[in-house]
Amino acid sequence: MSENKSPPLRLGLTGGIGSGKSTVGNLLASLGAALVDADQIARAATGRDGAAMPAIRAVFGDAFVDADGALDRGRMRELAFTRPDARAQLEAIVHPLVSLHSDLQAQQAIERGCAVIVFDIPLLAESGRWARRLDAVLVVDCSAETQIERVMWRNGLAREVVQAIIASQATRRARRTVADVVIANDGDCTLDALHARTRQAALLFGL
Repeated sequence: MSENKSPPLRLGLTGGIGSGKSTVGNLLASLGAALVDADQIARAATGRDGAAMPAIRAVFGDAFVDADGALDRGRMRELAFTRPDARAQLEAIVHPLVSLHSDLQAQQAIERGCAVIVFDIPLLAESGRWARRLDAVLVVDCSAETQIERVMWRNGLAREVVQAIIASQATRRARRTVADVVIANDGDCTLDALHARTRQAALLFGL
């Protein structure tokens, strides 16, 4: 008789830009979770020969495709912040591909027998469709000023550009509202402390 296995716990992971979400996701993976990274999938879809590129070229034109055949992210960022309809058009191309490949990676994790699948979703709080697919949500939280300082240092972006990115995302309150567990990662949180807080949270999810 075949052994009946419990379905894996599906954990949503989110946080604003510069919150440290990716660091937490990688640590959860090191503790045994399967990590499905929506950002990584989107980057692959919009990279050289990515699945989204023919549609992007058709909708936005060659000006938004760089010399390598990938999405010109800088030019698209400028357009998306000045024209919300352009952002919606891009999301309509990319999001279905992200959903498809997220489901494929999750199925592969189930077949490997993973007990916890972490879905790293930057826009989880903004998207109602994810709530029905998750068992719990973990939010990495920090102040807007901490976000700005980290992203300016990491990406070399101007303050006003980072502020515009933050303004385009869900509010801090909105993310905390959908959270089952919150990991605080403000400017005074060391990397060791973040690791300790993540390990403590991971215990709640069977890791």
